[in-house]
Amino acid sequence: MAEDVAAAAAAHGFAGVYVDVNAVSPQRVRRIAEEIRPGSGVVDGAVFGPPPGEGRTARLYLAGAGSAVDLVVSLFAGSALRVCRVGDAVGSASALKVAFASFQKAARTLAGVAHALADAHGVGPQLTAEAEVMVSEILSDPDFLPSVAARAWRWAPEMEEVADALRAADLPPDMAEAAVRVLAFWEGDKDRYDLPVAEVLSQLRSGGAT
Repeated sequence: MAEDVAAAAAAHGFAGVYVDVNAVSPQRVRRIAEEIRPGSGVVDGAVFGPPPGEGRTARLYLAGAGSAVDLVVSLFAGSALRVCRVGDAVGSASALKVAFASFQKAARTLAGVAHALADAHGVGPQLTAEAEVMVSEILSDPDFLPSVAARAWRWAPEMEEVADALRAADLPPDMAEAAVRVLAFWEGDKDRYDLPVAEVLSQLRSGGAT
C-alpha cells in the first residue's frame, strides 16, 4: 500500500517533499524513494509514542536531505510532537522503528503465549506474581547481552523444552523454536561474560561465525 501511494504520487508528477511515516522496512522506504520523481525531496519518518495530548508527547524521527527535513520540522514547530533527526540516509528512521517494533510487538506476543501456557496448567496467577518482580529494563540496557550469549549454551535446550510444552498444550511453538535458532548463533560464546557488546551483536549478523 505504501509503495502504491508513492507510485500514484509519482504518476501525477509530484515534485515536492514526500514524507513516508509508515511502519515499513528500510528496504521498502528506499524503494518508495525511488518511485518519487528525481529531484523531489524524500523524508523517511517514524512515529513513537501515544497520540500527543495532555501530559503525552509523541516523537517523530526523520531522515533525509537536510532541506527536506527542515521543511517537515518547521510544520511541527510549537506542537506537542517532538521532532528528532536521525541522519541523512533514507531508511534510518524506518530502521529505528522496525528495530523497536521487533522487541515491543514480539515481547507482547510472547507474553500472550506465556500466559496461555500457564493458564493451561492452572498457574496463571503464579506467573503474574513472578513477572511483577522481574527487572524490565531489557531493551534499554544492551550491556546485559554478553551475559545472554554466555548462557546461550544452556538456554537453548530450555527453550526446546518450552517448545515441547507449548506443542503439548496445543499452543504455537514457533517463537520458542526461533529463540533456539538465535541462541545457536552464540553457542561458541559459552561462559564468555566479558565479550564486548559489539562482538555479541556481530555474532547475530554473521550467524555465529568468528
